[in-house]
Amino acid sequence: MATRAMRLPDVGEGIAEAEVVRWLVEVGDRVREGDPVVEVMTDKATVELPTPFAGTVERLAAEPGELVAVGADLLHLRVEDAAGPTAAGNGSGPQEVRSTGTAQVSSTAATTSPTTPPTTVASPTTTAPVAPTPQRPAARRGERPTAAPAVRRRARQLGIDLAGLQGTGPGGRIVHEDLDRVLVARQGAPATGAPGAGAPTTGADPFADRHGDGGEVEQVRLTGLRRRIAAHMEESARRIPHFSYVEEVDVTELQRTRAVLAREWADRGAAPGVLPFVLRATVLAVADHPEMNARHDDEQGVVTRHRRVHLGVAVQTDDGLVVAVLRDAHTMGAPELAAELERVAARARRGDATLAELRGSTITVSSLGALGGIASTPIINHPEVAIVGVNKIQVRPTWVDGAVVPREVMHLSSSFDHRVVDGWHAARFVQRIRELLETPALLFTPGAVSRK
Repeated sequence: MATRAMRLPDVGEGIAEAEVVRWLVEVGDRVREGDPVVEVMTDKATVELPTPFAGTVERLAAEPGELVAVGADLLHLRVEDAAGPTAAGNGSGPQEVRSTGTAQVSSTAATTSPTTPPTTVASPTTTAPVAPTPQRPAARRGERPTAAPAVRRRARQLGIDLAGLQGTGPGGRIVHEDLDRVLVARQGAPATGAPGAGAPTTGADPFADRHGDGGEVEQVRLTGLRRRIAAHMEESARRIPHFSYVEEVDVTELQRTRAVLAREWADRGAAPGVLPFVLRATVLAVADHPEMNARHDDEQGVVTRHRRVHLGVAVQTDDGLVVAVLRDAHTMGAPELAAELERVAARARRGDATLAELRGSTITVSSLGALGGIASTPIINHPEVAIVGVNKIQVRPTWVDGAVVPREVMHLSSSFDHRVVDGWHAARFVQRIRELLETPALLFTPGAVSRK
């Protein structure tokens, strides 16, 4: 018998690392060549990787939630000795094998299960003991300690110097348990263990004596799509100087129009909501303000304005918030936008949206629906330069023609990249959307009614 290592293959152009989302096998499972064994996530897709050879799973080299570099070990398997390129090496360690099978790809909107579950065969009653992974001594001065990005980030937050730690993870890697031991040493309390991947862990709070409540805490690691969302939001907030602008819109006439259209659209299965009209107004306003329909490459210092409007719409899924893309939205009226939004949003929630339906938006609209509050400060979908936020509708007393009357109003809360969009242009853009929504007949023109 020989031990062989399956390593992370090149899963896409420009991809240097991938996150382990979940293992499809366990230690002791027997797998056949081509069986899917692990699901990994890149910036572009979720991919199921098959094993290039058969054997018994001896060790999983990474935990769910860890980022693994291309070429790093994913899995060690015990295989039968054989001659040729599949034979074991000289015994110095696991032999490198790169996965060459065809990967099953799904959208990053949600993690999907394999079409055919991996075959699991019970491990033999008697198995050879697995040698423990040797520990690596603490990093020498000037040497970079081995640790996953999540562990490094947590260490920074806790003020722990990784250079002085001895890792107990695979290959001497520093893991969360090592950080926990430092916290225990500081507090003089029993260890609680590291949080599980994506699952809550409840234990004694090592900081209970600091805030005096003596209670319990729950720690949840950010993994999969949630980690991607966090990284994207952090990148957007760090790179883009946001300028926010809030405008009140009287949607009384729009609501009356919707009531009439509810009868006309009855065969579509649902009454039209407000959001399709906001999408249509945004598309028409872009015709007057093309600088909003753009993407900013801040590293190259180039702003690319797009003639076609690929409208992004924030959609809440079980795995987090994703941006569904209505491609060529400028060719659609409000009914078509409503239908396309329903179709793409449903696919995003199921997790089977294509990459084209989740990438390449040129301007984004975000709506919290009835929970929208009075105002919000939406974060721009980097590298775009503008986002329009829709808040809830409220009945408010309004001064109209010398009298106070009840009117239905809502706020548009929008954000702009202040490096390339001046406040005056941002205000004009939102004012144009307001004008279109307050005069709903303009939304049904065959093309944009330019104000220039």
